Amino acid sequence: MKAVTYETYGSPDVLQLTELPRPEPKPGEILVRIRATSVTSGDARMRAFDIPAPFRIPARFVLGWPTPKNPVLGYEFAGEVEAIGAGVSRFKPGDRVYGGAPGCYAQYRTIAETGPVAKIPDGLDFEDAAALPFGVTTAMHFLRAGGVGPGQSLLIIGASGCVGAYGVQLAKHMGAVVTAVCSGRNADFVQSLGADRIIDYTSDAYLGSGPYDVVMDTVGAINFPQARPMLKRGGAFLNVVMSTADMLATLSPFKDGRRIVGGSFDVTQAMMLGLNDLVVGEAIAPVVDRTYPLEQIRDAHAYVDTKRKRGAVVVTVS
Repeated sequence: MKAVTYETYGSPDVLQLTELPRPEPKPGEILVRIRATSVTSGDARMRAFDIPAPFRIPARFVLGWPTPKNPVLGYEFAGEVEAIGAGVSRFKPGDRVYGGAPGCYAQYRTIAETGPVAKIPDGLDFEDAAALPFGVTTAMHFLRAGGVGPGQSLLIIGASGCVGAYGVQLAKHMGAVVTAVCSGRNADFVQSLGADRIIDYTSDAYLGSGPYDVVMDTVGAINFPQARPMLKRGGAFLNVVMSTADMLATLSPFKDGRRIVGGSFDVTQAMMLGLNDLVVGEAIAPVVDRTYPLEQIRDAHAYVDTKRKRGAVVVTVS
C-alpha cells in the first residue's frame, strides 16, 4: 500500500511517499480503506519535534529518539471498511467510517471495532468527515472540562484554527456567549461560525478584556498569569497547548479560585457517536481550508507550518 513515512524529524521535506505492507485485521479489528486524512497541528509538531518544553523528555520515549518510533503520521481518517476480523459485529465491509488513530497517512489502517471510530452520517463526504474528529473532540473535551454552559462568557484565542473553529460552534450550541480572537482577515469567517464578538489578535486588546467565565487558548498564545486577570473568580483557563509556566501554575495554591485545564486525553467511540449527533443536529459543520492529494503531503505540511490555516487541511488518498 502507499504510505507517507518520515525517518527523521525536521521540515516537510523529511516526508517520503513509499510502499508498506497492507495490514490485516486481527480478531475484534476492522480494516479501513482510507479515502481522506488530514494534517493537524499535532502532526506538524510531531514531524518537527516541536514539543512544548515540559513534554520534550517524555515525548522522546513516546515518539522515539533520535528517530521516530512510528514512521507514519496522520491522526484523522475517513474511508470504507475493507474487511473485518473475527468476532466483529458493529461494522461490516462497505460501511463508511471515520475516526482518529495514529498512522493514517496510508491507504489502509486497522482499528479496534470498539475504538474511536463511527459510521459517517449520511450526506457527509469523506473529505468533510476527515476534517472533524481531531478538532471537534478536542474542543468537546476542553469545553466540557471547563464547565461551559448556557449564558457563560467564553473567550476563544485562535478561533479561526481547527480547534478554535469547532470550539466556537460547539460553545454556541452549549449556549455560551463567545468572544473570538483571530486576525482581522478571518473576522467575517469566525463571525459566520456564530461568534458574538471579534477581537483582532494583532492588538493587545483581548488581554485587557473580560472578565470571562472561561478563557480557552487553542494556540499557546498566553499563559495562566496572563489569563488570570481576564477570568472571574471560579473561572477556568483551558490551555490546549500547555506551557511550562502553566505546568507549574497547576501546582500553585495561589490561583484565587481559578482553574487550569490542560493535558492530553483519549478519544473514545462515545465521543465519536456524540460527534455524529452534533453533525446530524446541525450544531457542527465541517470547516475545510484546503485539500491536497497524498502525493503533495509536503505542501500540506508546509501550509500548516504557516499557522494561518482556517479549520482543517484535508489530504485525499487515492
